[in-house]
Amino acid sequence: MTARGLDIDGTIAREGSLGQVPAAFVDVVAAARARIVDSFGDGRLHSAYLYGSIPRGTARPGISDLDLLLALHAEPTDADRRHAERIEQALDESFAQIDGAGILLFSTRTLLSELERHDLGFFVACLCTPLLGDDLADQLPRYRPTPLLARETNGDLSLALAPWRRQAAEAETDDQRKVLSRLVARRVVRTGFTLVMPRWGGWTSDLTESAAAFGSYYPERAGQMRRAAFVGRAPSPDPAVLHELIDDLGPWLATEYAAVHGEKTDRPGHHAAPAPGSTTAES
Repeated sequence: MTARGLDIDGTIAREGSLGQVPAAFVDVVAAARARIVDSFGDGRLHSAYLYGSIPRGTARPGISDLDLLLALHAEPTDADRRHAERIEQALDESFAQIDGAGILLFSTRTLLSELERHDLGFFVACLCTPLLGDDLADQLPRYRPTPLLARETNGDLSLALAPWRRQAAEAETDDQRKVLSRLVARRVVRTGFTLVMPRWGGWTSDLTESAAAFGSYYPERAGQMRRAAFVGRAPSPDPAVLHELIDDLGPWLATEYAAVHGEKTDRPGHHAAPAPGSTTAES
């Protein structure tokens, strides 16, 4: 792999592996695997994946969360979501090493669809680590840091701004504002990175490196993006932080993104992937 996250042929290298899971999280991953088999091992599950800081080897005990994606043979049902929520709760209660667990549910049809080829498909092929079952990456292409990939992963930031403003206005506690600031900051940094990704010529999920790459092309906004990367790692309860992200940097970034790469193809119901990307989630 090259210094900018590419394989020798110029395609984006897959992040993470089970061999990179830090020792403090090995038991968490084993428990997650067992609980997934218990709840979904009746033929509904096609495959399961880890993503985020744990398979990348950068997780910090007590701070990082556990991120999982389950690919189901059929479209997820309400019963499937309840099973996933029970797994999330059980893992969070059982292991102090993680600050919560999150499970995404998608059908294989959705993950392999043409519509999702450069969003969820990219997410599975490059940002997810196989945990159970047959790897869907074998049915997906190799990806390059192209404008098409930029558009389809993060070309919808504008849709998030109004909901974020509403959540910020409704937040009543420091904890609520900290949770929101973390989510918004990470999404903004991921979007800022993919804005410049084709010119930068590589891939990273690291918030600091993402902000630095962005800043090399937009020096007038570099300081704001560095602050966003910091908040993504150390969430803030300060309303002024949310204001800067949601009412200043965010709207500018959404407008610039649309001008440079265009807007993401409409999705029925507009799925909420981590998008990200938006699927370049760092936990």
